[in-house]
Amino acid sequence: MNIVELKNVCKTYPGFRLNDVSFALESGKITGFIGRNGAGKTTTIKAMLNLIHTDSGKVSYFGLPLNGHETEIKQRIGYSTGTVSWYPRKTIREITAVTRTFYPGWDEEACRRYMTLFGLEEGKRPIELSEGMKVKFNLLLALSHRAEVLILDEPTSGLDPFSRDELLSLFMTLKEHGVTILFSTHITSDLERCADNIVYISKGSIRADRSRQDFVHDHGRPGETLEEIFLRLERGEES
Repeated sequence: MNIVELKNVCKTYPGFRLNDVSFALESGKITGFIGRNGAGKTTTIKAMLNLIHTDSGKVSYFGLPLNGHETEIKQRIGYSTGTVSWYPRKTIREITAVTRTFYPGWDEEACRRYMTLFGLEEGKRPIELSEGMKVKFNLLLALSHRAEVLILDEPTSGLDPFSRDELLSLFMTLKEHGVTILFSTHITSDLERCADNIVYISKGSIRADRSRQDFVHDHGRPGETLEEIFLRLERGEES
C-alpha cells in the first residue's frame, strides 16, 4: 500500500524546473532518493512538506491531501534536513522541551533512548556540536513523536562510518516496526545496505521509481554497483 503519493508536482525557478514529479512511498519500506546536486531532491522534499508553493500537482499522505490536512499530517510524519539550523545558542534540553509542545504524541521514553543511543549531552548547544552530532540531534527530534513516515534530506551527511552504520541499522529497525522512510543521499553504499526502493531524479524529472532489484536489473551492467550505475546514467549512458 502506498502511504505517500506525489502526482505531477511542478515548480519553476529561474534556470530550473521541477517537472511533473510523480512517485509513491510504500508503507513500511525504505526508499532511497538519488540524484546529483541541483537535480531537484531538496526541492521535491520541500514540496512534500509544503515548505514551498508549487505551481501544480498534488501531495497526499495516508490517503489525505496535504492541502487542507497539513496540521493533521505533520503530527504523523518526521523530517530531518541533516543539520540543526535553529536556536544555535539554546541547549539541546531547551530545544527539545520547546519541540515537545508541538506534538501530543511525543514519546519521552523514546527521546531518552535516542539521546543515549546518539551520545547527546543535553547541556550542549547546537553551535558546539560537530556536523555529525547535529545530524543525530535533528534525527532525535524527528524520531521522538512516533512518526509513521520519516522524510530525511541527506541524513548521513557528515557522519563518520561507524555512526553511519549505527544510523542505517536504526533505519532497518524502524522499518521492522512499520515506519516508512524516504532519504536522499549521495552515498550510494547506504542504499546498497538498506534501501528497498530507488527513486532517481535528474534535471528536475523522475527517471526511475522502482525496487532496488528492478533498478539494478533495468539499468545495470553485470557486476556494477549502484554508484557505478548512477554515474553512468548521469553521463547519459544507458545499460
